[in-house]
Amino acid sequence: MASVAVKNIKGDSVGSIELSDDIFGIKVNKHAVHMAVVQYLANQRQGNKSTKTRAEVRGGGAKPWRQKGTGRARQGSTRSPQWTGGGVVFAPKPRDFSFKLNKKQKRLALKSALSDKVKNEQLIVLDSLSLPEIKTKEMQGVCKNLALGKALFVMDGANENVVLSARNIPNIKTAGVNTINVYDILKYDSLVITKDAIEKIQEVYA
Repeated sequence: MASVAVKNIKGDSVGSIELSDDIFGIKVNKHAVHMAVVQYLANQRQGNKSTKTRAEVRGGGAKPWRQKGTGRARQGSTRSPQWTGGGVVFAPKPRDFSFKLNKKQKRLALKSALSDKVKNEQLIVLDSLSLPEIKTKEMQGVCKNLALGKALFVMDGANENVVLSARNIPNIKTAGVNTINVYDILKYDSLVITKDAIEKIQEVYA
């Protein structure tokens, strides 16, 4: 079991915590991580762009000129794709880009991402994270004490004061144990997790 120092919001070490090797110490599966990131990005796509085919463009009902004898190429409609104002060939239509991963693969990807953070010493464990009031300056102080750049804060429950205090700080994001994803874990340089959240993760993914 890997042992990680536990800090308070002032940046002082106040103890240590043992991390489960089954979650924070596995061999990173790059394929599972890759698929989890691809799925996340695909699921974010709206897929709502739409253009008109030749069947949907207004007009073009009459044949522009007779079939033979004019010296020009034969045309059946002024709304064919080669005409200005005509329809689009293979026009993009609203579609759903999302796809599913099976549960085992999703769990493996998350465990791999967490293990990678531990391996690269990018995991910071806090004894607790709470603020007396909604104040961005207080949250900035916490980030400064922990020497953070881009960081993802993961908490056990919804702490409204922390969430609202952090939302205006660039490169800082908050999440709950039930909303963390592989993409965010990899996107941010540091992963800051409360002690309670660590225990919840080890309980859920054991």
